[in-house]
Amino acid sequence: MSAAESRHPIYPPVRPRLTVEELLAAKNTQPITSLDDLKADTFESDEELEEFLAFIYAERRRDVA
Repeated sequence: MSAAESRHPIYPPVRPRLTVEELLAAKNTQPITSLDDLKADTFESDEELEEFLAFIYAERRRDVA
């Protein structure tokens, strides 16, 4: 770092420009090959999902006049 840079640092710091492919490789990502790759077990039961949906619907309607 030069004396001028230490007195007046560049903000935001300059980062190397990477391609999308380089960024994905750095994160060791894999392509999505099926919908099962996106599946998540967020709710333990159908009842828990139904409770969540009922809550969301009620919250959305709560402030409607």
